[in-house]
Amino acid sequence: MQNKIPTIQEIARLLKLSKSTVSRALRNHPAIGLRTTQQVQKLAKELNYEPNQLAISFSKRKSMSIGVIVSSLDPYFHRAVFGIEDCAYANNYSVLISQTRDEYDIEVKVLETMRKQRVDGIVASISRNAPDIRHFEKCRQYNIPVVFFDRVPDVAGINSVWCRLDISTIELVSYLASKGHEHIALINGPVSLPIRNERLKGYYEGLEKNKLPVYEHFVKTADLSTVGTYEAMDALLSHRIKPTAIITFNDYMSLDAMHYLRKVKPGRYSDIDFVTYSSLPTTRYLDRPPLAYVDQFPYEQGKLATEVLFRQLNGLAKAEIMPPENLVIESRLVVY
Repeated sequence: MQNKIPTIQEIARLLKLSKSTVSRALRNHPAIGLRTTQQVQKLAKELNYEPNQLAISFSKRKSMSIGVIVSSLDPYFHRAVFGIEDCAYANNYSVLISQTRDEYDIEVKVLETMRKQRVDGIVASISRNAPDIRHFEKCRQYNIPVVFFDRVPDVAGINSVWCRLDISTIELVSYLASKGHEHIALINGPVSLPIRNERLKGYYEGLEKNKLPVYEHFVKTADLSTVGTYEAMDALLSHRIKPTAIITFNDYMSLDAMHYLRKVKPGRYSDIDFVTYSSLPTTRYLDRPPLAYVDQFPYEQGKLATEVLFRQLNGLAKAEIMPPENLVIESRLVVY
């Protein structure tokens, strides 16, 4: 018997009780006498009995778990997951985490797996090349609410939590202008990510506010890969008028751009300054780190998105129709 997983049936057989009596005794049901309850719980402890969570979930029609879909568990999304977990654990939920590696096909498979696992809800940040969110719409058929965060699709009627970046981008441009920079470039993210539009809007408004010249060749798009950043840097430096400062989509792009200058153009453009979005913990240890960054509060985004998800889940439990929520966090300029 030591090699078997103890079950309610085994406890019931040994004590000559019904399975329903044992089940109720394990849950301290008032209909079961104190002596019987103590006998059942004592034997369960001796046998190292553990409840069958799958059976419990089936009976409650809940898995008591939520799915989390992110591009990768880099330092940025790692902080977001901390926020998600803190909220989930406070609600006695477990968390299943999957990385898409920024691949749409993987995102589709991951979502399908989570749906088949019957997670109660999903918190997701879309991959960089997702053409649409039709694969997420299938979750509605199974009453699985979805909350998007950070990388939020430009679609009406969804639950979302995202960080506003246009105002802080204006501040980035103003900060660079205060440092004497007049030629400021922007390497933006993929067109498929709507969050790039906030950066672009703030960039142009920042130039206008500081009465700086607008050079259309100063705005480049990269696919977040090292090669894509190298190509953007090549294009920026191929013109007669070159930037003296560059705003990059994120820290990884800044690091790739800096590496490009050291590797491809050694010593020629060492005076170019960088500013960026988010903040890798290791960036501060660089000999010449970015001058400033925009904090997008990933922990807070993750926590808020999960709070929205639980409000949706509570509405489903009460047969209420919950309107979609769209929460916006203000970003903040941080100077090193």
